[in-house]
Amino acid sequence: MPLGDSITDGLTVPGGYRIDLWQKFVAGGYTVDFVGSLANGPASLGDHDHEGHSGWTIAQIDANVVGWLRAYTPHTILLHIGTNDMYGSDPAGAPARLSTLIDHITAEAPQAELFVATIIPLSCCDATVRGFDAQIPAIVTSKANAGKHVHLVEMYSALTTADLADGVHPNAGGYSKMATVWYNALRSVPGSLGTGGTPTTPPTTPPTPTTSPTPSTSPSGPAGVCTAGYQVTNSWGTGFQAEVTVRAGSSPVNGWTVRMTLAGGQTITNLWNGVNTGTSGAISVRNASYNGSVAAGGTTTFGFVANGNGGSIPTGIGCTSP
Repeated sequence: MPLGDSITDGLTVPGGYRIDLWQKFVAGGYTVDFVGSLANGPASLGDHDHEGHSGWTIAQIDANVVGWLRAYTPHTILLHIGTNDMYGSDPAGAPARLSTLIDHITAEAPQAELFVATIIPLSCCDATVRGFDAQIPAIVTSKANAGKHVHLVEMYSALTTADLADGVHPNAGGYSKMATVWYNALRSVPGSLGTGGTPTTPPTTPPTPTTSPTPSTSPSGPAGVCTAGYQVTNSWGTGFQAEVTVRAGSSPVNGWTVRMTLAGGQTITNLWNGVNTGTSGAISVRNASYNGSVAAGGTTTFGFVANGNGGSIPTGIGCTSP
């Protein structure tokens, strides 16, 4: 369920980011069904359904979201909302309204994977946008630490005002960048996408990510314990977002700790689905209260946003289990 305002609808480019995102699903061999009460977009968008309501605020989405969730029962939700709150009388209250909206979504659809994006830049009031976006990571982290299926998507840094058609809505290039960020975020959370994942024939024009994900590091640790794989899912001039996949060996894992040494200049600013000791240099991340048990051969993930160069891969990545 693409969920939000006119940026999700695609006011300047009917279909918006959903066009390129759909094409990436097709090229990746995924079978996905967009759902929602609205529909628009060109023929190149294979499924026109969405919940992008032009001009709507967080509170307006909140007032209607339970009904939509009951009607369409989405497995995965892409939420980009708050832009219209930046023009309103109470932009400072937008983070609290977003937190309430997330609570209502996760209460009604507790098994759904909810991806919450920072909102893209605005030409009129960038400082207000940055103030709002700066509070979203802590909101998402608090929900994830409470066991909710909520994931942060760093969208703001993927676009600049040069990617906007009218100072608010992206042009085609800006929407393509948004699609790449959504796609990488979805692929970083196992089970968030539909069936498939391996193209039956190679795409003639494979999707080009904004930044190429860092290949997973070689797993370490004996069978029956756990291994850890690392990849960068998004990066920008001054920082990056990374995901670490913890995989159990031939026996179940009940509690895990991942250790790694971040490269010089890398500092974690926000981490979810785990509890970290240290934010730079040699760090460790242990499981949260809700994801320590991993079935034999199963996986769980944690992620983080950090300052620094995402191209420098941490060293000494390894996983241990009590």
